[in-house]
Formats: sequence, C-alpha cells, structure tokens
Amino acid sequence: MNMLRVFGIVMLVIVFSSCVRNKSGVPVQNEVPANANVFEVKEVVHGSTYTYMNVKEGMAEKWVAVTKQDVDAGDVYYYDNELEMKNFHSKEIDRTFDIIYFVSHISKTPMAQAPQNPMGGMMPGMGGGDMAAHSGRVATEEHNEISLEKSGNEVTVAGVFDNRDSYSGKEIEIRGVVVKVNKSVMGKNWIHIQDGTSGSDGSYDLTITSQDVAEVNDEVTFKGKITLEKDFGAGYFYEVIMEDATLVATSSTVNL
Repeated sequence: MNMLRVFGIVMLVIVFSSCVRNKSGVPVQNEVPANANVFEVKEVVHGSTYTYMNVKEGMAEKWVAVTKQDVDAGDVYYYDNELEMKNFHSKEIDRTFDIIYFVSHISKTPMAQAPQNPMGGMMPGMGGGDMAAHSGRVATEEHNEISLEKSGNEVTVAGVFDNRDSYSGKEIEIRGVVVKVNKSVMGKNWIHIQDGTSGSDGSYDLTITSQDVAEVNDEVTFKGKITLEKDFGAGYFYEVIMEDATLVATSSTVNL
C-alpha cells in the first residue's frame, strides 16, 4: 500500500507540473511550441498610438511596443515576429529607447509564427495589415490618371529610380501627388508620391519619410536625401527611399 501511495503522489506531481499557471492565469502546457515567443510584462507606458512595455523574456528584459491596448503588469503574452529599432525616439511619450522591439500582435494564448511579418498593419507603406516585404516596387496602386507636366530640369520618379546611383546620398527636390500617407509611425510620417512616370524596372511610387504632414491628393514638393537599399530588418527593405524630407510646397489638390 505504501508503494501505491508513493506512486499516486508522483503521478499527481507530474500532472500538476504539466499545467502550471502563471500570474495572469494562462496555463503553460506541453503543447506550447518550443519556439514560441512569450514574455511577462513588468512595466507599462501608454502613448496615444502605442503601448510600451518593459518585459521579461527568459532571463532577459527588453522594451516592446504594440498598437495601443489594455495591458497590465504581470500579464503574460505570446507574440509574433518582432522588428528591432535602435535609438528610437517616441514623440508621444518623449522618451528615447536604446533598443525597442515592435510587434504586431500579442495574445494570452500561443499563436502561429508569421515569418517576414514583424509589424502587421503598424508598418508604414502598407495598408490593411498587408506586410509584404518592400523591394523598391511598393504595393501601392498605380494612379494612371496622374500626369504632371515638368520642366526639363525637374526630377521625376522615373528619373530617381533609373539614376539612383547618381542620386544616392544627395539631397534633391521632387514634385508629385500624394497617393498614400501613414502618420506617426516610428516617429515619422510616411508619404507616397507619384507623378505619372515609371522607371525602367516599373517603379512608379516613391516613399518619403518626413516630420511634415501631407494629405492624399495634395500636389506637393519635398526636399530630402535619397537613400539606397534601406533595410529596416525582418525583410522590410527599400531599394530607393527619400529620408528626413521637408515639405517645400503644396501647390494644389488633385481628385484621384
């Protein structure tokens, strides 16, 4: 009988250990994937757009940001792929992070990992949660009705892509019509312009980052530096992008 009692106690310990509950009551079970991303929230700071969390993952602590939502210290979350940003300054909470990781979704239950999809709908340049990697040819609709008359010395979108090596690292001005805007993402506004021209590789849409704001349908002129092969990590890559641009002029509004 003593042996049976010992055996029974051992079995109870095994069953109990296989379903330990964390502080938030989420069971950690054997069927959780070995490569699951999971962290415990230690501190929460809410901004107007994002929720910033100091979390513990394994033995390490780090800062994570996700689209604003209700999160409490002590909660345990699973998350999908992350995008690392260094020296990131959040204007909404006026804080600079040496390193912070942006994730698109968090869940109290395990989720399937989504390769090459670190930011879901939060990332600039893509709409509706579409996160296909950029390769210079942006997944933005081409507006064939746009046709701007330009003088011989004006830079065109086609010219930027076809002569990218000549423009690399240089500050230029370019005029176009705004076809898409993502505001206040990673501390910048992300603006897509088209002018009715397309490069030899079919590229017709130039992405611009700026602290200035432009609206869809505006005909605008921006001045900024052309950067080639800009890699934000996790497969999010631009062959050509204009960075830290200044809005020089808004001349008219076009109905697209």
